[in-house]
Amino acid sequence: MKALLSVSDKNNLIDLARGLHQHHIELIASGGTARALQHAGLPVTTVEQFTGSPEILEGRVKTLHPAIHGGILARDTDDDHNDLSKINGHMIDLVVVNLYPFQKTVAQKYVTLHDAIENIDIGGVALIRAAAKNYERVAVVCDPCDYDLVLGDLHKHGGVSLETRAMLALKAFAHTAAYDAAIRDYLIGLQSSESPVTTLTLHKVQDMRYGENPHQTAALYSLNNPCEGPLGGKLLQGKELSYNNLLDLDAAWRAVVQFNQPSVVIVKHLSPCGIASADELHKAYTAAFHSDETSAFGGVIASNWEVDGATVEAMGDLFIECIVAPGFTDEAKALLEKRKNCRLVEIEDPAATRAPAYEWRSVTGGILRQSVDKGDPAAAQWRVVTQTQPSGEQMRALEFAWKACQHVRSNAIVIAKESKGVLATIGIGGGQPNRVDCVKIAAKRAGRKAKGAVLASDAFFPFPDGVHEAAKAGVTAIAQPGGAMRDAEVVEASDAAGIAMIFTGVRHFKH
Repeated sequence: MKALLSVSDKNNLIDLARGLHQHHIELIASGGTARALQHAGLPVTTVEQFTGSPEILEGRVKTLHPAIHGGILARDTDDDHNDLSKINGHMIDLVVVNLYPFQKTVAQKYVTLHDAIENIDIGGVALIRAAAKNYERVAVVCDPCDYDLVLGDLHKHGGVSLETRAMLALKAFAHTAAYDAAIRDYLIGLQSSESPVTTLTLHKVQDMRYGENPHQTAALYSLNNPCEGPLGGKLLQGKELSYNNLLDLDAAWRAVVQFNQPSVVIVKHLSPCGIASADELHKAYTAAFHSDETSAFGGVIASNWEVDGATVEAMGDLFIECIVAPGFTDEAKALLEKRKNCRLVEIEDPAATRAPAYEWRSVTGGILRQSVDKGDPAAAQWRVVTQTQPSGEQMRALEFAWKACQHVRSNAIVIAKESKGVLATIGIGGGQPNRVDCVKIAAKRAGRKAKGAVLASDAFFPFPDGVHEAAKAGVTAIAQPGGAMRDAEVVEASDAAGIAMIFTGVRHFKH
């Protein structure tokens, strides 16, 4: 048996090569790989010796040779054996190749186009694809994580099993597809226009017990390789996260990282039911919880601050599915250990795990892509459109409510208030077909606390009826995008009710 080794990532290479040698497999290697094996005292045939041809073009051409590709692609038939004999070729049974580190190269801050181009692997991709195509006879290994699997098969069976070869071939084609996609994405980034074809490369993290409902299958994939944990963090405590847990945690995390002060967001079924900011995290939690105590039961909690013991104590005996935060103090961990069914997810670097540039959603027969809504554009300018002017306290509450409503399902309405330095939602309504119903829902949840509060609406009020409902609840200031045909009527209704109104000029639908 013969094995061809040509690797950029030399982790565990020597251990693999020794294992192959112990199974009497002849080692053929190119360039730096051959030198590494020779340095380790292993017998190795260089590619130049195997092919009878030297490397050319400063190493750009090493393995692109009939003796190499014929040895890989040959089937175990008389005709193929005869063809190989015409070039004095030999069968190659194992191909161990990983590619030039293109992704790492282009991730460097000051990478040049020349460096990027030189790190596009040609021969390695050809070797991987050839071996994967002929997996019925040849085993291909493109990931050092699979070295032990191959050595284990050799130990048990004297060769690599067909089942393993098929799995490795699938992994190999996925690897080259991801590699090509990374090159394409880099080159697209140098152009002013987008490619008419795109590829999403996803890496499976885990199969899930089920999807939204028990009869649906589900799995979690990562955009990054090596695969990251949930939301780019790690699960510290509790059983595996469910499909619904991950949806809720993502919604809560995306919302909470938009705030600068210590903040808490509580989410239930993808809908925020409480959002608050304060100078201390436990105060923010308490205010968020009181926004909707009923809905908070069985929800998930996101914090943009390290969770401390005081915050856990404030949670009392509330049933909580999951908590996600940048960290947990030792005291908080000790207290939370008692909650065996509460999962803890730690995301150590919130800045590194903010939402990606694009969102993708499936529709029948296709995929929708949009850039992520990261809040108001820098050029957005708020303007007061009523005779009544908002106070400084109202402006702080409006800014908070406006940011909060961006994470509520449309038609989003958030009623919020500042009290003793704590900014918090007191009533949230969203996800209804008409906006006035959402105002009613938010006002009902706020109850008496709505008196003197402010309101934010993710899109314009099409009619004055929403303002009338807000006035009945006791709201004193409103932030909304403006831009409706009946803006004048809406502003007139606000003036009549003594409500200050701001047009933000920006809409934040979230469907």
